[in-house]
Amino acid sequence: MNQENTPYFTKLTNLAAAKIGAKALVTSDDFFAEKENLLKPGRGIFIPDKYTERGKWMDGWESRRKRVAGYDWCIIQLGASGVIQGLDIDTNHFLGNHPPFASVEACNVSNTTSINALQSDEIQWVEILPKSPLNPGSQHFFEIDTNEIWTHLRLNIYPDGGVARFKVYGDVYKDWNSIQTEEELDLASVLNGARPIECNDMFFSHMQNLLMPGRGINMGDGWETKRNRTPNNVDWVIIQLATKGTINKFLVDTCHFKGNYPDRCSIEGCNIQNLEELKNTQWTEILPPSKLEADQEHLFENEILEQGPFTHVRLKIYPDGGVSRLRIFGNKYDEI
Repeated sequence: MNQENTPYFTKLTNLAAAKIGAKALVTSDDFFAEKENLLKPGRGIFIPDKYTERGKWMDGWESRRKRVAGYDWCIIQLGASGVIQGLDIDTNHFLGNHPPFASVEACNVSNTTSINALQSDEIQWVEILPKSPLNPGSQHFFEIDTNEIWTHLRLNIYPDGGVARFKVYGDVYKDWNSIQTEEELDLASVLNGARPIECNDMFFSHMQNLLMPGRGINMGDGWETKRNRTPNNVDWVIIQLATKGTINKFLVDTCHFKGNYPDRCSIEGCNIQNLEELKNTQWTEILPPSKLEADQEHLFENEILEQGPFTHVRLKIYPDGGVSRLRIFGNKYDEI
């Protein structure tokens, strides 16, 4: 999967992914194509001969042709509150029906705020992307310069048209001061702020899938490397934990991987202050090479050699293959 031509922020968490709980709450109009499509993975598809009773089927959000003044909009509840670093407004396959311009506003409110309240004057929306031009059938990357924490966004399109996908890249916010050190949680959960940093291969599916909620829905919903015939090959992925913590147990899930699961896996950890230190860090073995089976959850607890604290872990798979999910259960570590 080639990400060489995409901005740095696309490696961060997509806070507007339906997969992590984001919701398209309300829109001014989605006559031709439903607002929920905005939050789906990928860039959307096109089926030439597919129509609905309302017109051409499109894999995105599409409003009708506006015959009055104004513009269309869609309010989105992020899957997790966070600091936004970049946006991708994608008009893929919208060629004669894309909006010429878009803007984005944000607010920070409770997720229990009603839809009526979100549309009222009581909500203070802050513009994070001014009205900007869009091209047909294209990804539009916008860097966002704000350190505020946001929970909801309003995507505005001028005056109407279709957008295939809306991705909101940033860092998940979690109030770690409210978490007690004795409280066990998943240090590798995207919803707690964990994220993948780097891997040597993700030919078939993305490393970000490892940290998603729930079990994988199919073989594409995991991290899968290509077949490697090099003797003694090892594939790997580095995860930045949600916070520095001590580790109690691992769950390695090969759900849906049946003829292509790794034979074994191992896990190492390190404790560093910044990503620059990764280049020369000394990794500590936490889980020695351990056998895996097809389409199963594997819980490792007694096998753990070192508990940490760690800030990052490196999952190694031998020799290649696919893992659906990685869970790392442990505790927040407070410096004395």
